[in-house]
Amino acid sequence: MNSLNKTFLPTKNYKNRNWFLIDCKGQTLGRLATIIATLLKGKIKPHYHPSVDIGDYIVLINADSIIVNENSKHYLVYNPGRPGHSLKIRNVSDCLPQLTIEKAVKGMLSRTETKRLMRRLNIYNDQNHPHQAQNPIEIDLSNIHLSI
Repeated sequence: MNSLNKTFLPTKNYKNRNWFLIDCKGQTLGRLATIIATLLKGKIKPHYHPSVDIGDYIVLINADSIIVNENSKHYLVYNPGRPGHSLKIRNVSDCLPQLTIEKAVKGMLSRTETKRLMRRLNIYNDQNHPHQAQNPIEIDLSNIHLSI
């Protein structure tokens, strides 16, 4: 049998995961979240298949300097769901940048993927992170064009 006509499907215990380091300084929230979701799913790999998880780990640094559109109003609404309790409304720019990024990325993932893939996202507000031993690959987002 000719081996050129075989399709490679990674198994469930496929362990070839990369670590990526992304600097959030000067990046907009939406464009950054699409790149993060794509890397978490593993869609940039040539042997991507939707039923197999081959996504990568991501380390975000300088998350506090992310750009959120100031012209439009962004609110987080917390509804406790109990009678007599009022809604809690907070402006996105007032809350933690980690929460803002996580909420944007979670919105781009399906319900079944969210919990599993969000474990691989590490967000830090400054330049320091404890993942130096993994030798993360630094990604320059200024010249990235993802076609999904």
